[in-house]
Amino acid sequence: MLPTRATAVALRWSTLLAATLLAGCSLLGGGGKERATIYAPDPRVEATTGWPSVDWQLSLSRATASQMNDSLRIAVRPAPNELQVYKGAAWAKTPSDMLEDAVLRALEDSERIPAVARQGSGISADYKLVLDLRRFESDYTGGTGGSVPAATIEVNAKLLHAPDQEVVAARTFLQAVPAASVGVGDVVTAFESGLGAVAGDVAGWVLTSGNAHAAEHP
Repeated sequence: MLPTRATAVALRWSTLLAATLLAGCSLLGGGGKERATIYAPDPRVEATTGWPSVDWQLSLSRATASQMNDSLRIAVRPAPNELQVYKGAAWAKTPSDMLEDAVLRALEDSERIPAVARQGSGISADYKLVLDLRRFESDYTGGTGGSVPAATIEVNAKLLHAPDQEVVAARTFLQAVPAASVGVGDVVTAFESGLGAVAGDVAGWVLTSGNAHAAEHP
């Protein structure tokens, strides 16, 4: 019996995913196939005393990133102008999804805002947050002396006044957290810390910037 179209598509994607995770001379590590370890950072962010409580609502646009920055493969920069990936390791979610989830949860858990949700969820938002992920990589070249990498996360954020799409504020956030060792597990732990720090920075900035704009435009 010939396979159905759905079966054929599923088989093709399964084959591509397996090839992405397990093969390729660009991957770091020894040769041969091996089972990929899936990593799922789960940062938790605590609101600081400096975060204001607001009375407006916020929507999050889907975070954007280049294809190179938004892969399930864990990117590593061993030298300037050179980008590779760790062999036998992958993210459970794309970096843009992890960023979006972390910022959303940081704002929700802060209890400083009446409502925050992804765009299209149906809430009537007063402000909109637009995130662009510029870097999400393990970097040996960023000032750690070259012996261990730093989990490097760079995000550009824009806060828009939803009714007229006016840009209220814009800022670029950067975190580079040195890993405890060159081991992938320690690198992932550094990414978790960096992601939590970026999410906290973005959340506090959104609340402060939106609050200042709302006070000036009652």
